[in-house]
Amino acid sequence: MVLNNFIVFEGIDGAGTTTQLNLLKETPETRNSYYTAEPSAAPTGVFLRQMLKGSFKITNETAAYLFAADRNEHVNGELFSEGNHLITGIKKACESGKTVICDRYFFSSLAYQSIGCDREVPERLNEGFPLPKLLFYFDIEAKDALKRVDSRGEREIYEKEDFLSRTVTEYRRVISEYSEKGRKEGMKTVIIDATDTRENIAAIIQKEIKALL
Repeated sequence: MVLNNFIVFEGIDGAGTTTQLNLLKETPETRNSYYTAEPSAAPTGVFLRQMLKGSFKITNETAAYLFAADRNEHVNGELFSEGNHLITGIKKACESGKTVICDRYFFSSLAYQSIGCDREVPERLNEGFPLPKLLFYFDIEAKDALKRVDSRGEREIYEKEDFLSRTVTEYRRVISEYSEKGRKEGMKTVIIDATDTRENIAAIIQKEIKALL
């Protein structure tokens, strides 16, 4: 199922998804949209962000379950927001006619959590979530992304070149697979060269979103 009015940005750490999400907030066409990210800002997501900082260790399989649980609340929970920052209730917001733009979604779980555990686990846990209407994948090599990560300070647990290189491979597989599946359902996938300038990337994103809205 494709969820109308739902837009997703995907890419490894350092790909520039958050930068573009912040730039998008300033455009007139999307100023009244909801913005959100995964892990969410709900208590489940706050717990996951502590894990990503290395506050405690869990297996990748456990992480897959936790990300899916947070996503379920994020998508299917009651509509709750702080201004234009959506905490939970993506589905209810979209069904009410609001556009929701999300930094990361289940595609990231299929890429990240497929490393270190059976690929079937994240696939099974995430099979019930709706597809976005518009999916942007920010494609970049791990070494280039990590240069950006290092310029902003301390790394999180997944921000290691070997791990992210494997994640890029998984991401490309997932995006290719879902581009085909999603097209049949009405989802459009746009591949972004994440090494391009932020201005050029922003222009591509804004053009695609204007066409959608």
